[in-house]
Amino acid sequence: MIGPATLRRVTGAHPRLLDAALATLVAGTGLLPLLFGRWPDGVRPSGADGVAAAAAFLLLLARRRAPLPVLALTVLGEVAFTVLASYPSRVLKIAALIAVYTVARTVRRRIALAAVSGTALALYAVITYATDSATGPEAGAVFAWTGMFAAVGATVRTWHAYAAAMEERALRAEASKEEEARRRVAEERLRIARELHDVIAHHIALITIQAGVAGHFLRGRPDQAEVALGHIRDAGRTVMDELGPLLHVLRQSGDESDETHPAEPVPGLSRLGGLLESLTAAGLSVRHRQAGHPRPLPTAIDLAAYRVIQEGLTNAHKHGATAEADLFVDFGPDELRVRITNPLRFGPYPESAATGTGHGLTGMRERAHAVGGSLHAGANADGRFRLAVRLPLPLPAAGPPTDTRTSDGSGTALRVTAPEGRQG
Repeated sequence: MIGPATLRRVTGAHPRLLDAALATLVAGTGLLPLLFGRWPDGVRPSGADGVAAAAAFLLLLARRRAPLPVLALTVLGEVAFTVLASYPSRVLKIAALIAVYTVARTVRRRIALAAVSGTALALYAVITYATDSATGPEAGAVFAWTGMFAAVGATVRTWHAYAAAMEERALRAEASKEEEARRRVAEERLRIARELHDVIAHHIALITIQAGVAGHFLRGRPDQAEVALGHIRDAGRTVMDELGPLLHVLRQSGDESDETHPAEPVPGLSRLGGLLESLTAAGLSVRHRQAGHPRPLPTAIDLAAYRVIQEGLTNAHKHGATAEADLFVDFGPDELRVRITNPLRFGPYPESAATGTGHGLTGMRERAHAVGGSLHAGANADGRFRLAVRLPLPLPAAGPPTDTRTSDGSGTALRVTAPEGRQG
């Protein structure tokens, strides 16, 4: 048997086939009484019934292309047939009701309402003329049949509009999902590229500097060269440790549990001492000052602050006129402020110098903006480069008084009570 789904596919793909079948069925209903010699109610058919059946067949074939003209012609044909034959044409009445359904389904609502109302009145007049009764059951049935066909057409119209809207919504949702997936992929690529730059650029810079130191002391002071080689070994081990989690994220299939492959802790300001020690070993003298009350930070802000300090001090070591830099970290009530200054070697900051990748400041600015912060960088009038970063913080809980810590990068800190107006 042909199921409803198959029937919908066939009629949807070949609407003319459905129209031809419907027109043949209606016309056949009008031609059968000619074969048997009378209608079921005893009325004898005439040649006009054959003409009405042919007219209904042709009009129903065109009902999709011109619904309003077809409705008007069927109603006029019914009126003319009734006047000429003295009884209404059943075939044209059926064709008129089918045309009412088509108009209610395809034409604008106001026009359809006017057309359906006019059709009902015209058919009522025909029945009244043929039966000489304006209150008979047939006259009342005209309004019932016309209203039913119009209601079915309006319902099918609403259902098709709803189905089309749902299909459009599904297409928009699919397109939005694909766009969101592309956006997430782009953001993840940017994040991984930023992490790789921060990890590799810092440690490769230290390795390059220590390799130069080792080469300088290799003949005259082999003990110092051995120390420099030790720093190179430590920097290489550190970069491998930090690259491990990133490479694991790129390799994993997505269904592996964290228990099977534990991730390394995310770098943060808790590792700032080790970073300063590695820079000191590489020959950079860092004057570290700290204000405010240090407290646990959100992971994203903690990582951003650490990477900005790492990249800023590495660039200060590569591009500074002397191997020294000032680092100031301020734990404010609602923001974390980081400031790095160092003497310039030449002109403005060489963001795309030959020894760098050209993405240092760009990556730091992207990190700051990603957590809702800001970054400003540029040369001061005194010939020093200044990098200032502000990162928003949640309000701290009640804690000890604000303090200021000063360190020279060796890991020793001096605590001094800060005045009311904090340093900035």
